[in-house]
Amino acid sequence: MRFADVTADNADRLGFFCQMSRRKAAGWQRKLAWVSARLKEGMRIRLLRGAERGFIEYIPGEYAWRPVEAAGYCFVHCIWVVGRSKGKGLGGRLLDSCIEDARQAGMAGVAMVASEGNWLAGRSLLEGHGFEVADAAPPSFALMVRRFGRSRPPRFSGNWEQKAERFGPGLTVVRSDQCPYTDDAVTTLLAAAAEREVAGRVVELGSAAEVRRRSPSAYGTFGVVLDGRLVGYHYLLRKDADRLFARPG
Repeated sequence: MRFADVTADNADRLGFFCQMSRRKAAGWQRKLAWVSARLKEGMRIRLLRGAERGFIEYIPGEYAWRPVEAAGYCFVHCIWVVGRSKGKGLGGRLLDSCIEDARQAGMAGVAMVASEGNWLAGRSLLEGHGFEVADAAPPSFALMVRRFGRSRPPRFSGNWEQKAERFGPGLTVVRSDQCPYTDDAVTTLLAAAAEREVAGRVVELGSAAEVRRRSPSAYGTFGVVLDGRLVGYHYLLRKDADRLFARPG
C-alpha cells in the first residue's frame, strides 16, 4: 500500500484530504495554519495514494485535540476512507501504520475517541485491531486504547455538564480549526440564532490544553451549547440547526 505523509514542505500542495476542492475557503486556510503548527508538535497526516481515498491524522497524546488525558500515547484524531475505497481493508492499513509508528517511538500505545454517531470512527474497526474501551462519555463516545504494556490507560477529562453550564444563556458555538468543515457549521448556527433573536457567540479553542479544560463534550473540537446545555457536537446542516431551536425548553 502506498502512502504519502503530509509535511511542512508539502502541506499546501498535498493538503490534508478534506475540502480539497475548496482550498481558498476560510475553513481550509484555517486548517492549513493549524496543521502547520501541529506538525511541529509531532502530528502526522498520512494519505492513501493513487486511486484510493482516505487518510489518518495522529499526534502525541499530550498534544491531542480531544478532551483526554493521554500523555505517553499516540492519539488518533481522525481516520476516514471514502467512496469506492471502502471495504478494502484500507482503514486497517492506515491504522496499522500508526500503531507501528507508535511502537517505533516507544509510546505506551495508541488511543482514539470512537462513536456510533457522526464524524468519528465506530468501535468495530478499532476492536478488530486489539483496542479496548478505556473510558466512556455521553451520549455514545468510547475512548479506545491499544496498550503495548501495563501503562496507565488514558481517560476523558469529564465534567461535561458543568462545562456546558459555564457558557450561560443563548447560543454558544465552541470551535477549533481541527476540522475545515467547522466554518460552514458556525455560519449556519449563528444565522439560525439571529433569525430567532437569540444571542449567539463563538468561543475559540486555541490549544489542546484549552480543549481539555473547556470542551463540553468528548468530541472536543466542536460543540453547540444552548442555554447552558450541550445540544450538538458535530457539523450541522441548516435543517439540523432549525431543529435545535424548535426543541421545547
